[in-house]
Amino acid sequence: MVLSRFWLAIFISSIAFIVISLFTGNTYTIDYVLNGKKDEPVLISEKYIEQVPAFIRDSIKKAPDNTIIINRDEANADTTYVYKNKTVKIFSGVQKSDGLLPTCKSTLVDLILPLIAYLAFFCGLMELLIISGASGKLAKGLSPVFVKVFPSIPKNHPSISYMTLNFAANFLGLDSAATPFGLKAMESLQEINPDKDKASDAQIMFMCLHASGLTLIATSIIGYRAAAGATNPADVMLPCIITSFIGTIAAFLIVGIKQKINFKSASLVVGLMVMIAAIVGLLFYVNSLDLIGKNFFTSNLSGLILFAIIGFTLVFSLRHEKKFIDADTTVFDAFVVGANNGVKTGVTIFPYVLGMLVAISLFRNSGLFEIISHWIAFIFSNMGVSKEITDALPVAMLRPFSSAGSRGFLIDSMNTFGADSMTGRLSSIFQCSAESTFYVIAVYFGSVNIKNTRYALGTMLLVDVICVITAIFVASWFF
Repeated sequence: MVLSRFWLAIFISSIAFIVISLFTGNTYTIDYVLNGKKDEPVLISEKYIEQVPAFIRDSIKKAPDNTIIINRDEANADTTYVYKNKTVKIFSGVQKSDGLLPTCKSTLVDLILPLIAYLAFFCGLMELLIISGASGKLAKGLSPVFVKVFPSIPKNHPSISYMTLNFAANFLGLDSAATPFGLKAMESLQEINPDKDKASDAQIMFMCLHASGLTLIATSIIGYRAAAGATNPADVMLPCIITSFIGTIAAFLIVGIKQKINFKSASLVVGLMVMIAAIVGLLFYVNSLDLIGKNFFTSNLSGLILFAIIGFTLVFSLRHEKKFIDADTTVFDAFVVGANNGVKTGVTIFPYVLGMLVAISLFRNSGLFEIISHWIAFIFSNMGVSKEITDALPVAMLRPFSSAGSRGFLIDSMNTFGADSMTGRLSSIFQCSAESTFYVIAVYFGSVNIKNTRYALGTMLLVDVICVITAIFVASWFF
């Protein structure tokens, strides 16, 4: 219900703002909102050739293609004048994201089709884990801790192994593997959900922990920083881990208090201490490496562990082939069955993802997002917050809506202010320390047709705010 109302609010307010801007003269055309593509110039005016300044008119006529570009500097957006059919079209700035119709196409081609391929592969592997008995053994081993965090889940339930694999993949920055494992976990949790239309306590806890974004190897962030010319691309890794870890603990505490979880449980405390010790140990090891060693470690660890998971699944299935024979199938046929289920899941979530991303595209291109972000930056600056921090806030504001959009702001901030600036580093931490909340809600709850997400969205947004505040303090402390 909350998500539906928020979605409607974005759509209606964006459309109203677009129409008002058009009829008040603040916007010349709304075609770019519908048909424009990311990074294309935006048409802001059209005049007869006699109406433009003389020096521009002379320059246009001398240009071979009747096109000139002026104001090409860092302080101003390029302004392009194109003369055709007695009029001069004036373009300025670039579009921040695809328009409504290109978003529909790119959602299918660039997002859903690759996601379906990932889902098919990893759901095929998970089918092997189920039939071979590996998932049952993993669930049995982790049950003492998980039943304390998820009291409504029966002991040794299959969802435990799926959630473990999801958390591990997220922790290592393996997004392509984390999503299939997470969707399988949601399906498994839905089987024991007494109210199929309403999110269960276990599903909400899982979603909030997943969305808190605890990550050890932020490979994509390191890559962006390296491309932007950072002196030490991995220098934000420790702040990212600290920020995301605090976000995860905050999510656990907020949801745990709401669900009246027993925080004094011995197995829960031991599990938490083991996780903290593992993170601290890895941090000490990584910090002991030189620059080349850090780059080698961060670029290979995630891939090696992914290969280890795949290799283990195949070898374990081969060693327990008798179980497949008893189930009247083969290892390959079982993989194909799981892959087919993955494809069906991808088709199911497509409308949910499409609806959310189209609304976000409209929200960004309407100009409403920029106005809100500018006002928030203005309020913070008047509160005495450093300009280096307020310049990074657009990344934090857009992150819950769109990973691609916030990534664009991240790259722009590093290009504008420098990858080694406070703004560039803080933007990197913002990008790394949280998930795309609305996308996650749409994908995961949509995959099991949950209509009432209860307090999941509010909690996830609160955790996003906590991550933003933590990131500012951590970045100020480190840099």
